[in-house]
Amino acid sequence: MRPETVAALAKANITQAFPIQQMTLPLALEGSDIIGQAKTGTGKTLGFGIPLIDRIEAPSKNGKPQALVIVPTRELALQVSEDLKLASAGRNLRVLVVYGGRGYEPQIESLRKGVEIVVGTPGRLLDLQSQGFLRLDEVRILVLDEADEMLDMGFLPDVEKLISKVNPNRQTMLFSATMPGSIVSLARRYMTKPTHIRAVDPSGDSSLVDAIEQHVWRTHQMDKIEVLARILQATGRGRTIVFTRTKRSAQRICDDLAERGFKVDTLHGDLGQGAREKSMQRFRDGAVDVLVATDVAARGLDIDDVTHVVNYECPDDDKAYLHRIGRTGRAGASGTAVTFVDWPDMARWKMINKTLGLAFGEPIETYSSSDHIYAGLNIPTKVSGRVQRGPRERKRVRRSRSN
Repeated sequence: MRPETVAALAKANITQAFPIQQMTLPLALEGSDIIGQAKTGTGKTLGFGIPLIDRIEAPSKNGKPQALVIVPTRELALQVSEDLKLASAGRNLRVLVVYGGRGYEPQIESLRKGVEIVVGTPGRLLDLQSQGFLRLDEVRILVLDEADEMLDMGFLPDVEKLISKVNPNRQTMLFSATMPGSIVSLARRYMTKPTHIRAVDPSGDSSLVDAIEQHVWRTHQMDKIEVLARILQATGRGRTIVFTRTKRSAQRICDDLAERGFKVDTLHGDLGQGAREKSMQRFRDGAVDVLVATDVAARGLDIDDVTHVVNYECPDDDKAYLHRIGRTGRAGASGTAVTFVDWPDMARWKMINKTLGLAFGEPIETYSSSDHIYAGLNIPTKVSGRVQRGPRERKRVRRSRSN
């Protein structure tokens, strides 16, 4: 590893190594093709990021990118690009992030000036490539991150078109939590003798985080918001993500919680990209500690220190359940996940429970007055469904209502 890379990592205080990094780094630094299978939140970014940073030259020849990282969502693109910028600070590498929902002009201008690393979503990458602004013939390292999510979101054709434009004499690294047949087929077509690294517990589901404390309650629709309000007052609760099925319910729950005094924001598909980025930044900065999100908007979220996840509505299937609860208990930390199951959702939940081998086949009937929610989540018994606001917060809420 280059001395400059080591110095940059030390300066950024990047010292902790997770299993996927320990197994990936030696092979990746040698230039081998790698299939990395590990759940989100286990250090995959640095698993491919450190070799990528170490192996490319700066400045790029003719300003063309030497590394391309393809990710499924805008949020993940931003997260990966920030991590790469932090880790490469000592090497003066230019990292460009590209995604839809933003103007083409700044991205095109950056490409004209020259970059070493491009991180982006398939659609915008393909647009820039087809217009001749993104030249991929000198890319020597290609990374496909969260490949199974790209498959689920219908991006596989775009990904294959992009791969076909990249220099065939390259190193390819593919990372995915699961390995469906289409991903295996993709690897066979575009990788050269890849090494399959599986950093998961072989005795359980590859995406299930054992450190997560799970609660599953059968709740009544009219009482859910009261139960949620009490969960949000658990002793030691930090950042919390509340998942819903629809954009409308996400906004409604956010408004209800704000009216009850909680510091909350929302993330869903009806928001513009600027509003989504602002919500994410407020959540990361601690300006709000509750984020109400839909599944689609929250794909690829990589936020540390999420202590609680609440499934306000029963997930559609076992994959959605694992995706949601996996937002906590990351990188070896502990976490708590609570799932509300309505009476009409009992059949769906039983299928999820059976598939994952959980112990919640008959969720306990739960109301906001039930003793077990206080004991199970360490919630003070005297809390109500509201929290006290200071004078400034009350004034802000009244002003927002008048608008």
